[in-house]
Amino acid sequence: MSLILTIFGLVFVTQLISWIGQAVLLELVYALYLKVFHSSTDARIRSLKKEVLTTKAELLKTSAQDQFAKWAKLRRSVDKGLADLEKLNSEVASTKAAFSMKFNSAIWLLTTGVQFFVGWWYRRAAVFYLPPGWFGPLGWWLSFPFAPAGSVSVGVWQMACKRVIKIGERVVKDLAASSHSTTEPEAKVDASSEKKDS
Repeated sequence: MSLILTIFGLVFVTQLISWIGQAVLLELVYALYLKVFHSSTDARIRSLKKEVLTTKAELLKTSAQDQFAKWAKLRRSVDKGLADLEKLNSEVASTKAAFSMKFNSAIWLLTTGVQFFVGWWYRRAAVFYLPPGWFGPLGWWLSFPFAPAGSVSVGVWQMACKRVIKIGERVVKDLAASSHSTTEPEAKVDASSEKKDS
């Protein structure tokens, strides 16, 4: 794949992750991770919650004064279930913290880290050459820092791609907002005309 498309793809993936949100991606991937690698823990938590809720409902139906022995046994069972549930939840929380750190590191490495590496590796390469004289004396800036004169460097191309993608995002958001706002007044007009008819 050519350098121009590789850089555009890297910048696009980075911006896509930014649009979706790293926290949203973390939650989706973590839920999948739990189902695949920790399904027994997840099933145990669900069954324990169900058991505790059932026992607690039975406890609430039992009179502490009339049936104290049964009430005390149910109370101990609820307390033990809650303690076990708290222990499992703390294990899951520590697993999530470790997973979150690894996931965030992987996302950084696959987006920003790869962009840094590509920028460093191809620092002297030209992404493409400009026709002579197009930018006059400012042409050196487009080849900044190490690309040949009259060319566009990797760093400048990354900045240009990021800017164009952000402008595209803004245009899409504005179009979505304007199409949403044009449908709302029509609904309000319809509702107000119905009130006048009544």
